[in-house]
Amino acid sequence: MKLIKLDAIDSTNEFLKGLSNKQELENFTVVTAQNQTKGKGQMGSVWNSEVGKNLVMSAFVKNSLSDINQIYNLNIAVAISVIQVLEVLNIPALTIKWPNDIMSYNFKIGGILIENSIKSDGTVNSIIGLGLNVNQINFVNLPKASSLAVICKTEFDKEALLISIVEKFEKLLIVENLQADSLWQTYTNFLFKKGIPMPFRDNKDNTFMGIIQGVSPYGQLQVLLEDETVSEYSIKEIQMLY
Repeated sequence: MKLIKLDAIDSTNEFLKGLSNKQELENFTVVTAQNQTKGKGQMGSVWNSEVGKNLVMSAFVKNSLSDINQIYNLNIAVAISVIQVLEVLNIPALTIKWPNDIMSYNFKIGGILIENSIKSDGTVNSIIGLGLNVNQINFVNLPKASSLAVICKTEFDKEALLISIVEKFEKLLIVENLQADSLWQTYTNFLFKKGIPMPFRDNKDNTFMGIIQGVSPYGQLQVLLEDETVSEYSIKEIQMLY
């Protein structure tokens, strides 16, 4: 792992993307920053983080996939990597809120954004972005956000967390070579609110009740509706009201 530490950057994903376009990068090149001024979330949303308090990182992974149809396998491998590292630290009530928010109890403590680049031979390079709330304790106007420090009432070593998470990435992505069946079962078991009747709102502002069943191979959320049919939803097509 090659580690690049920055004081401040607009986005670690954008920095790493630009670097990879200019030069050949070592596999698992990692960029981390004390301050990220334009952190990105899913579908262009913004990720805000208090300066110096949280883990803000991006990792460049070469040939992350040999089959473009396995893209969501990469997403779940990354989410599981983070969960498994946090389990070792005894962070309680960990779940994954579809598609890739890391939760403790009902609070979001982290978010993942993966950007893929498909090469001419069909292989894929990926930039894996992670924002993890570690030692921040103030979340004004963010009632659904929390951090490891708030939940466990102690501070954590951000660099040790980073190293552990990247090592877990490497293990799942390279050593275990994205063992899809095992990954999917683990991911499904960790799904936030799976099997529990919950209210949802769709992108037409309709509210309805449903029960999360799982996630399709292409990353769509599968929800059992009141008429006993199962519908699949893409990112931003549906919002859980919790």
